[in-house]
Amino acid sequence: MLGEQDFPRLMRQLRRQQRLSFRKLAKIVHYSHTYLWDIESGAKPPTPHIAEALDAALDANGQLERLAGNARDDWETEPSPVVPPLLTNSDVHHMDTRPAASAGSVSPRRSTLGSASRRAQAATVLYDVFVRSRPPLTRLGTDRYSQRIRQATGLTPFRAEATMQGRIPVTECQSVTRQPAPSDIATLLLLTPGESVICRENRYFADGEPVQLGQTYIPLHIAGTSAIASKKNLGAGGLFARFEDLGHRITHIREQVTTRFPTRDEALALKLQPGVPVIVVLHAAHDDNGTPFEVTRFVMRSDLMAIQYAMTLGD
Repeated sequence: MLGEQDFPRLMRQLRRQQRLSFRKLAKIVHYSHTYLWDIESGAKPPTPHIAEALDAALDANGQLERLAGNARDDWETEPSPVVPPLLTNSDVHHMDTRPAASAGSVSPRRSTLGSASRRAQAATVLYDVFVRSRPPLTRLGTDRYSQRIRQATGLTPFRAEATMQGRIPVTECQSVTRQPAPSDIATLLLLTPGESVICRENRYFADGEPVQLGQTYIPLHIAGTSAIASKKNLGAGGLFARFEDLGHRITHIREQVTTRFPTRDEALALKLQPGVPVIVVLHAAHDDNGTPFEVTRFVMRSDLMAIQYAMTLGD
């Protein structure tokens, strides 16, 4: 098992020479720092893709890629499954789900390396996304909108939940514009389809990694001429503190959670690896009178985030 032993040793040597922490290296190669630690400690074998990324990031001149190939030769003969190349979004959408053809004329080794079925590749994508890189940042559901936490910390919901989990949060407001409301947004805000709303676009980062995008839609009669309608920086407490200034305290939320593959722009903004889906949360906030005053469409990285809800059951 020479390859498996040498890869972690060389990776450790090169990383230390360049004085890179696991978190800094993770930002360069776009893999989680916990996964990098597993590889360097020998707990997990390197895939060809991570070997290629590490080779470039650590200036290994092909050494890590070669060692990863040696490691594959060793562990391909073991019962544990081989990790084939990741699928692209196009591959997944056009996946052939018919049973694989008989391998009578193909050697087991060739079948393992070059002719793995689409199903096997899909299983690998799911393993890479949901097992190898478990989401380290949890969206705290209803607790994230706590007025008590907001008043005590002066933080927005995202900043508060990230800080509580030991992460360094950054929120960037990309734009504040007036535009027609999409039909699903208009329905949730009890507006006429196409009626103008304020749209605030945000990007969210945890420890320098992009983890979430958000588009918040606000009726014009709610935003008025307040800072919500024009300013990117809304001060302490953020958006919901400003809503409270306008007399709209959030007392009820309604959220729909779905998954899909990202658009090209979303994949670029979130620095997603091919084949990684996104979690979409369509969130609507209501005040004491039951009036919906904002709807946000959150697009979240499924490989770096999870969602947690705690609910009281009504009988």
